[in-house]
Formats: sequence, structure tokens, C-alpha cells
Amino acid sequence: MADTTFWDGSEQYLCDKELAQAFHIARTLGMPLLIEGEPGTGKTELPLQFAASQQTEMFVYPAGSKSTVEQFVAKFDHVKYLRDSQIEILNAQRNEKGLETKLSTGGRDTENLSDYVAMGPAAKAFSTPNSVLLIDEIDKAPREFPNDLLYALSHRKFILPESGEVIETSEKDMPAIVITSNREQELPTAFKGRCIYHYIQFPDAEKMRLIVSKHHPKVSNKIVDASMDIFYQLRRIGLERSPTTRELLNWLRFIKTFTTQEALSKINSLDGLGTLIKTQADLERVQRQFGNASEQSFGTLN
Repeated sequence: MADTTFWDGSEQYLCDKELAQAFHIARTLGMPLLIEGEPGTGKTELPLQFAASQQTEMFVYPAGSKSTVEQFVAKFDHVKYLRDSQIEILNAQRNEKGLETKLSTGGRDTENLSDYVAMGPAAKAFSTPNSVLLIDEIDKAPREFPNDLLYALSHRKFILPESGEVIETSEKDMPAIVITSNREQELPTAFKGRCIYHYIQFPDAEKMRLIVSKHHPKVSNKIVDASMDIFYQLRRIGLERSPTTRELLNWLRFIKTFTTQEALSKINSLDGLGTLIKTQADLERVQRQFGNASEQSFGTLN
């Protein structure tokens, strides 16, 4: 039976009450949880940390511009099937000639089509009760990809190609499915209707401190205060791509390698700016906005 106990985060992951409730409802109803929000807000980390804390099996499908349901569910290896069919013909010919040695198909049997089906993350997750399935950044996939998932999400079953084998699960055994989106494109309404929905708001300063404390518990308050002050200033000046939570945490990983005084100096001079700023236009804007920072510091980690 799927784990439907209420989960509100771990030592490594801060899960706010609304997100925890949405995740709990999704698992209780055997429905996917669709999480939207800007990059770097912890969408992907939720299923990863949940699986780690529950010590359950995790399956991941990173969506992309060429994503297909075949890749996601299962793929029939036509090349291997054709080659084995040819081997069987050759073996029959060798047998007619009285030759005892045979060519090997690796134990596969062309009469058993399932021998040629490579299971994808979806088929594996549906075959593994109490597992976790992540479809990451589904908004990067072609529009037909989420549409093609409607039947599977509604009926909790996949029909494997060629072999016709059905892999299905019950509401109780449905894997915990998390789907993330950065909203690069709007998802089909029918697809959203089959999911529990949650939008992650960008953390305010108070919540951000809690997140930082989970990842960098030994960093001094002075360093945290100074780095967060710069971080939120950068987010307020209208950059093309504002720095995210992940980038603040990475910046602190760099900053904390110095003594407190050195670290404060690094923060004030925006040393390691390449961990926060990701485009040339934004870099130039920051350089204009914070004109006192040394030119050397801007390229440290870029």
C-alpha cells in the first residue's frame, strides 16, 4: 500500500504547510501532484527528499523537447527483435545442415514479445508499489506529451507497445507522482484536471532563513544577513533572470569557505557573482547598479 502518512519535510528539506497538505492529498487520492513555480524554489527536491527520507525506490523522467510517452513508459526494441528473428532463421538453416553449434539470442525468444520491451520510469514505478515517480519540468515537453498521459492518469494503467502487456496499479498502490513545471508553456486544462495542483511562492526573507539554516547550519548570522540583503536587492532590480534559492545556497557554499571577515568582504564586493547572475545583460545591469564592486570580483565564478 502506498505511504499516505503526512510528510512535512526532512532535515534537508523545508516543506511548508500548504505544500505538505497538497502532497498528502495527492498521495491519499492516488493522483499526481503538479507543482508550478519559478526555477530554484525546491520543486524537484520534494520527491527526491521524500524518497530519501522514506527509503523508497525513486524513478525520474526529465522531460525535454523530444519527450515521448514511449520513452516515458516503455520502448519496444525493433532492431533487437529483427536481429533475433534473423538468428533464429540462421539457426534453423544450420540445423538442416547438421551443424550443432547455434548463434545466441541472449536467452530472448521472439515468441515472447515482452523480452524486447525496455521498461521506462513510468512502467517501473507502476510495477513498484510505494515508489516515487518524478516527471521533471514537463513544460519543456511537446504539448502532446501531457495529453498522451491523460488515459494513464485516469485509469492508472499503461499498455506496453507491441506486446500489449498491461501494467496497472490500484489507488492504494499508486506511486507518489510529482510533476514539476516552470510554466514555460501553459499545460492542457484536461491534464491539470487529473492532478492535485500547488504553486510554490518564492520564499520571503523569514522562510529563506529557515531554508538556509537547513543547508548551512553553521554559517554565522552576520554572513547570512549580509548575503540575503544582497540577494533580495538583486531580485528587486528587475533582472532578466532573478537569482533563485538554489543560487543563494550555492553562493553561500562558496562564501563560507572564508573566515567571517573575509566572507563579509567577499559579499560586499559581490565576489562569486556568477553563482547568482546567469546572463550578460543582467551582469552589466548589476555592475551599473553596484558600481563600487571591483571588476575582478564579478568574474570569480562566472
